Amino acid sequence: MAQHRRFEKRVNRKKRKRRLLSFFLLPILIIGLSATAYGSYLFAKAKSVASDSFQSLGDRDSSPMRDRKIDPKKDNISILFMGVDDSESRNFGKSARTDALILATLNEKEKTVKLVSIPRDSRVYIPEVSKKDKITHAHAYGGPKATVETVEELFDVPVDYYVKLNFQAFTEIVDSLGGIEFDVPYDLKEKDSSDHHEGIVLKAGKQHLNGEEALAIARTRKQDSDIERGKRQQQLMQAIAKEASSIGSMTKYGNLIEAVGDNMKTNLMFGEMLSFYDYASKNIDIETLNLAGTDDTINGVYYYELDDIAVQEVSDTLHEHLGLDKESTE
Repeated sequence: MAQHRRFEKRVNRKKRKRRLLSFFLLPILIIGLSATAYGSYLFAKAKSVASDSFQSLGDRDSSPMRDRKIDPKKDNISILFMGVDDSESRNFGKSARTDALILATLNEKEKTVKLVSIPRDSRVYIPEVSKKDKITHAHAYGGPKATVETVEELFDVPVDYYVKLNFQAFTEIVDSLGGIEFDVPYDLKEKDSSDHHEGIVLKAGKQHLNGEEALAIARTRKQDSDIERGKRQQQLMQAIAKEASSIGSMTKYGNLIEAVGDNMKTNLMFGEMLSFYDYASKNIDIETLNLAGTDDTINGVYYYELDDIAVQEVSDTLHEHLGLDKESTE
């Protein structure tokens, strides 16, 4: 009981109800409009973008932790969202690292979603290279597949799908919506997307942010930690969802699809994306989970050491939410 109370203090769980999830921007925001003439045009455009964005995980047709290929129309599923730290100025290419990782589990019957933010400096076992390292390096070692396998190893749950967006997409999505309203937590000076020092200067308080400013909020951690940054990234997702679902943004959806198009890769087929419409059409329950841990330095390198109890508690929560028998994943 003492351990459980300690975990509750260190893991911040907040339940929020939202009609839309911003990470379903392409499959939901557009498909929901398909009944109108303009919506039909957007539907076709979304289908084309989804086709161009498809990228399989090689010989991995489904998670090896599944005994069959799952169907998102009928089954509980998981999706790993990757925000890749790349831009024209950085040009990391295949060696790009993930700057944001959020694992989502979706319960088909309850229409509930759980989101787990994974700090980028978390020291975890990476199967691709058979050693422990920062989870952000998994993508540089082996792309989305290596990252997916690392998250499966961490939580002992199957990762069925992935969606990868680079920061160019993030800024363009926010700008295509005309910006977002956000409560900036503190005064900050941050690099812009071209890595200009102090390219973004913001004061604390509620304000309207453009894409570059929102990206600075998503990146910054100078005054707090990876945990707080993970929370801000979740809050930004919700702010984008709120703006995207407003009537005033409906005519901007075409630009929104284009912003996503060239900057997204996923192993979701368009038909599978369509199945998420049911989640958008209901007042769904979203629970956010944040992993507790401690700062550590090994051989002069900073790491975030995840708390074993926190990881196990989150793993158990995800198992239950996916309706998995614990023994089925062992």
